[in-house]
Amino acid sequence: MVNLETPLSKFPTVKKAIFKKLHSLGLNKAQDLLYHFPFRYDDFSKTVAIREIMPEVPVTIHGRLQLLTNRRSFAARKMVTEGIIADEGGQIKAVWFNQPYLIKNLQVGDELYLAGKAELNKYGLQLVNPVYEKERKDGSTLNTGRLVPVYPTTSGLSQKQIRFLIKTSLDAATLLPEWLPAKIVKQFNFLPLAESLKEVHFPTGDKKFEQVKKRFQFEELFLIQLRNELWRQDLFKSGGAVNIKFQEEATRTFVEHLPFKLTTDQRSAAWEILQDLEKGRPMNRLLDGDVGSGKTVVAAMAILNTVVGGCQATLMAPTEILATQHYETFIRFFEGFPVRVGLLTSHLCKFAGGDSKKELLDKSKLGEIDLLVGTHALVQDKIKFKKLGLAIVDEQHRFGVEQRHKLQKKGRGTKVPHFLSMTATPIPRSYALSLYGDLDLSLIKHKPVGRKAIITKLVEEVDRGKAYDFIRRQIKTGRQVFVICPLIEEEEKSDKKSVMTEYKMRVGEKEDVIGKFLTREFDILVSTSVVEVGVDIPNASVMMIEGAEKFGLAQLHQFRGRVGRSEHQSYCLLFSKAVNQKTKQRLQYFVENSDGFALAEKDLEMRGPGEVFGTTQHGFPELKMADLSNLEMVKQSREVAKMILEEDPALAQNPLLKEKIKDWEKTVHLE
Repeated sequence: MVNLETPLSKFPTVKKAIFKKLHSLGLNKAQDLLYHFPFRYDDFSKTVAIREIMPEVPVTIHGRLQLLTNRRSFAARKMVTEGIIADEGGQIKAVWFNQPYLIKNLQVGDELYLAGKAELNKYGLQLVNPVYEKERKDGSTLNTGRLVPVYPTTSGLSQKQIRFLIKTSLDAATLLPEWLPAKIVKQFNFLPLAESLKEVHFPTGDKKFEQVKKRFQFEELFLIQLRNELWRQDLFKSGGAVNIKFQEEATRTFVEHLPFKLTTDQRSAAWEILQDLEKGRPMNRLLDGDVGSGKTVVAAMAILNTVVGGCQATLMAPTEILATQHYETFIRFFEGFPVRVGLLTSHLCKFAGGDSKKELLDKSKLGEIDLLVGTHALVQDKIKFKKLGLAIVDEQHRFGVEQRHKLQKKGRGTKVPHFLSMTATPIPRSYALSLYGDLDLSLIKHKPVGRKAIITKLVEEVDRGKAYDFIRRQIKTGRQVFVICPLIEEEEKSDKKSVMTEYKMRVGEKEDVIGKFLTREFDILVSTSVVEVGVDIPNASVMMIEGAEKFGLAQLHQFRGRVGRSEHQSYCLLFSKAVNQKTKQRLQYFVENSDGFALAEKDLEMRGPGEVFGTTQHGFPELKMADLSNLEMVKQSREVAKMILEEDPALAQNPLLKEKIKDWEKTVHLE
């Protein structure tokens, strides 16, 4: 009898090699299999007579195997297995490529189900690489004759093997406790958990299946929103915030002395932040601005109000280069204002009048540093502030949730510093509500007036030489060039350009190289996608992207944002050998659109959140079922999470839900 904790290594069909493959997928016990959800379903539910088969239509047939042979196709150098299957009304040939072992698995006379599409070619109508399944005594099927689940897998582990193991584990589903509160199950008319798990793996009906999908989609979003609300609750419980009054005169003077005019979006975002600073509860806000939209000046206004209001501020950036850039920018912004700025990273220490780390730490503790800029070094226990009123994190997604919470806890006494998070990654509102549900949201969509539009071109391979000539001319005029490649090393039998092909770059010198590029020690920087978001190279005018089809629209937009940061006309050149029409259309959409938020929405629609954000977001789980473009369900799950915590703040009345949250947190990367 299988229970939830039964190791997969104890399953009769799981040998050592198979267990290693299961382990690589994070599957170690029966309970893991229950939540190894399909990523799609093949519709083989239509079982037809052989005489009714139509070309290119997915079907399942049932018949007797009459012939099975192996032969070698000398033209294609493949092993071909051919079989004839017949029912009462006709027969059809089935062809499998490079599966010679079928001759051992199947025997003439076997009653089979075959599922797939038939092709009409010079050999007539035949099933090509159909899924096969021997008839069971009870007439049930796992791989044919139904909506068939298709699971995430790895090389050497077949869909049939996974389906069989999951089917074997489903009896244990009845041992899982129903952790969703009964009122939620009733409110949304969800099926019981055990029944839902059986249905999600092996659907039995359309209506029931849709109910089950809704349940698991809601579950994922609900857990995220509940955790967000708990974080928010924890923050507010830890104490009130310093009340920072709006410093009207200092703010007006600051704005008047800027060498540019603030955009409407910048003014709106700044006002939202400044209003938050006046409240008795801690601000917890995300400032989301498109590439080059001017988030830093908005942050500077918040910092100025904080310092003039008698408190300190700190800003944490993900890299030393970006932290140094912010340090220098704030020194320029605050020239003539009473703001003393310090810089602290693992390797750098700077402040007016010195570079001693001990002295800087002492000054911060005594309140003699008004703004401390740095990297993750700022969360160390030895970093103290006399009266921290505002904590800012730049490029929020590069830090774990716990890191930003540690920064927020740098306040002294019972007061909690206000928190402002910034990101240059345009995030669709539905995704922001999920990923940053514990934060209020301010958007900066429009760029400052006077910024020249970046000319973007999709370069055909025949025009590569012309593009290189254009780049040479740009360099001769004193400009610099980024070259982005999708690969680190040359792939076997691949004609895609790689960084190691274009230029041999030593590992571990990234920041040093970017620093030298910033100081114009060389003209061309060849890199993978590690080029830092936010690093400002005003002299760079060309962004050249090899294998552009390998990147999402949002990522391409980030690359493009590395140029066009000065008065020089800038260009983004996309190189792609993609022949797929859909891919070409996607790249053309990028060429024709410069709105990062519109591109992010399109990217989310086309590739899904896992591809768009999955590899960059810390503290966010892999979504198996939920659809983040479903704004209604995102909002619904948030409202329910708030309702539950209003009625039961400590989840004392919902112990199973509390336990589920703890288990869920273990699966999420929070550090």
